[in-house]
Amino acid sequence: MKRILALYADIMDGVSVFVGQACSVLFFACIGVSAYEVVARYGFDAPTLWSTELAMTLCASAWVLSVGYVTERHRHISITMLEILVGERVWRVFRLIQMIVATGAVITLSMALYHPAAKVLSRTEYSGTALNSIQPTYLKVLIFVGCIFYILQLLANIIRWAQRTEGDVTGGH
Repeated sequence: MKRILALYADIMDGVSVFVGQACSVLFFACIGVSAYEVVARYGFDAPTLWSTELAMTLCASAWVLSVGYVTERHRHISITMLEILVGERVWRVFRLIQMIVATGAVITLSMALYHPAAKVLSRTEYSGTALNSIQPTYLKVLIFVGCIFYILQLLANIIRWAQRTEGDVTGGH
């Protein structure tokens, strides 16, 4: 059983790292879209209808999908002063408590997001802007998917915690 859990943690870590690094392309695309809008708007007096919505969608996608990568790397915001004050043993227990609380919170959030995400798949929602894109539909589903990634990576981190194979979890979060 220990090997199966370790294999799950290895696979989930690999998926989180791959998706997280792939999301960097979305940030570069957002920079390109924003730069294009600046040149079109101020250089040619021809602003676009789509650039702002696309840039927001690209950044939101990268942010939501990279949650597994950030969790796998233990790079969420934390109070590192506490880590110094309480010592390594107590901090290790604090990390477990944090992962359990986060898992419960994200499971609750996922349950709240499931119905709206499923609803928009049967009836597409539009943004109501000049572009009138399907951004609300896309983002509702994407946030739910991001929550699932987060839960799966938190479970992998809990497995690593229990097996004492976490790697570097020191300050600098």
